[in-house]
Amino acid sequence: MNTVMKLLTTAISLGAGFLGSKLVDRLWTGFTGDEPPRHGKDAEVEASMRKALAFAVFSSVVAAIIQVLTDRGTRKALARFEK
Repeated sequence: MNTVMKLLTTAISLGAGFLGSKLVDRLWTGFTGDEPPRHGKDAEVEASMRKALAFAVFSSVVAAIIQVLTDRGTRKALARFEK
């Protein structure tokens, strides 16, 4: 695989991660009605441990799904491109 394809794959992964983060924030706010408990925010101090752990699990699951889908999609696209 050449350098351009590696850079393109990296860019796609970064973009998917950014969009996934925004998706998690919106879904969390939609389901709970509260801001996501993030490091450095005032809301984090007030967040219960249960809520913080639930957000960590939820965001990890979404990140894992996005990673698998991005990897599979990129591999399929590269396979089509190389044909």
